Amino acid sequence: MQVRFVSATPRGEELIAYCARVSSKDQNNPRIKHLLKYCIEHGHWSIFEQAHMTIEIIGSRSITRQVLRHKSFCFQEFSQRYQEVTQFEQVRARRQAENNRQSSIDNLSNDVKSWWAEVLMKHQQASLELYNSALEKGIAREVARDILPESAQTRMYMTGNIRSWIHYLNLRDKEDTQYEHRIIAEAIKPILKEHYPLTYGAVWPS
Repeated sequence: MQVRFVSATPRGEELIAYCARVSSKDQNNPRIKHLLKYCIEHGHWSIFEQAHMTIEIIGSRSITRQVLRHKSFCFQEFSQRYQEVTQFEQVRARRQAENNRQSSIDNLSNDVKSWWAEVLMKHQQASLELYNSALEKGIAREVARDILPESAQTRMYMTGNIRSWIHYLNLRDKEDTQYEHRIIAEAIKPILKEHYPLTYGAVWPS
């Protein structure tokens, strides 16, 4: 899993504060830290829809499908119909959690983990060989992709307003989020902090 900053609204926090003061006679007031903190503490979230951020995510198809469920964002994803697939993600083995159907526990033996890593690699290699054979026989990429596993690597751009990013990070940077998805959220957090430091500090005080 990889995460990379692409773009953010220039002077985004200043824009948020400027728009928040639409009814004020002092709209260009440079003192914005207290205003942003006040709006967050009192649930005035709409002003954080005025600025945006775009992130590039590289990961498995299984994880990007989870990301795509966040419908307040705009997405552009690598097309398996347009380009050939050449890479896969390695997902570590974990035990199914007993009390949460959507969670797992990292307490399997090293033997089981080694077995999983080996069979996953073999499966990926075999799938890639069959995929390439299909392409060589003239089968279209949009058809041949059906033989690829969910661990096929993909790349996507995720664009959203700051309100959406706050909600996403609050939801996905938790223990009950799938590990591979959680490390994406963990990697995005410092990027948001860099470009929206006052907002970040108000939402997640250190």
